[in-house]
Amino acid sequence: PWPQVFGPLAQQIAAHRLPVALLAQLLAAFKQDTHNPLYPDRAALLDYCSRSANPIGRLLLHLAHVHDAEAIAQSDAICSALQLINFWQDMSVDHRRGRFYVPLVDAQRHGLDVESMQHDSPASRALVRDLCTWARALMHQGQPLVHRLPGRFGWELRLVVQGGLRILDKIEAHGFNALSRRPTIGASDAPLLLWRALWMQRSD
Repeated sequence: PWPQVFGPLAQQIAAHRLPVALLAQLLAAFKQDTHNPLYPDRAALLDYCSRSANPIGRLLLHLAHVHDAEAIAQSDAICSALQLINFWQDMSVDHRRGRFYVPLVDAQRHGLDVESMQHDSPASRALVRDLCTWARALMHQGQPLVHRLPGRFGWELRLVVQGGLRILDKIEAHGFNALSRRPTIGASDAPLLLWRALWMQRSD
C-alpha cells in the first residue's frame, strides 16, 4: 500500500543507510496514540516521546554524521521538549479529541483529574506553569547541540529550539491559560526568532 510513500522512502533508506529501527519506533508511537492512553507519570510520557519524537532527532544526527552519546542525549532532550510543548500548546483542543497527555500524578498534585481539566481554573494554570517549566528545562538541557551540527543542520535546529521556547513564552504571556486558547507562531514572530537564533550562546 501507498507506493508513493514507501517507494521513495525505501530509496532514501538505501541511499543514506537510515536506521530502520528508528522508523519502526515512530510507527509504534503512532499506533499507541490511536488508543488515546492516559499517562500515569512523567516517565511514562517521556517513554512515549522516546518513540514519537526522539527518533526524528536521531535520524537527523545520522544524516549529519554526528553519533556521539552526548549529542544523542541532547537531541533526545530537544525532541522530547518539543513534543511536550506541542502537548501543552494543544491542550485546548486535545481534550475534545479524547486525548489527555498531562501525567496523572501532576494533575493530582494540583487537585485535578481528566474531567476537571476541561475548564480553565487557578489550579489548571498552576499545573500548566509546572509543565511548561519542565519542558523549558528539558529544552535548555539539549540546546547546546545547535553548536555541534554543521551548516544548515545547526541553523535550522536553532530556529526549531527558539520556536518551541516561543510557544512557551506565549503560554506564559496568556497567564498559563492553555485550556482556553491555543498559542501559535506566525510571520510576526520571525524577526524575534531569527534574532534569538543568531545570538544563541555556547554557554546556553
